Amino acid sequence: MANRQPKPEEIVSKLRQVEVLMGQGMSRLDAIGKIGVVKQSYYRWRQKYGGMGVDQLKELKRLQLENERLRRAVSDLTLDKLILAEAAKGNF
Repeated sequence: MANRQPKPEEIVSKLRQVEVLMGQGMSRLDAIGKIGVVKQSYYRWRQKYGGMGVDQLKELKRLQLENERLRRAVSDLTLDKLILAEAAKGNF
């Protein structure tokens, strides 16, 4: 059985579960083990998603998609500009 990558919403939920368990007096390592995650993944997730809410996560995804779309647009326009510059020089 292959391990699946959890969705960011699930990651934020698991990070919150660890915080709740720690608030109840459980040690961090025990809380990490209780949610079924290895320590390394927990710290990586905490570095990337720590302190984020679900709404902030959705906004981050939306901004990343928009940024990707804008990068493609700039790339296409730059290519068009280079092609037109070559054609204007008469080097074809």
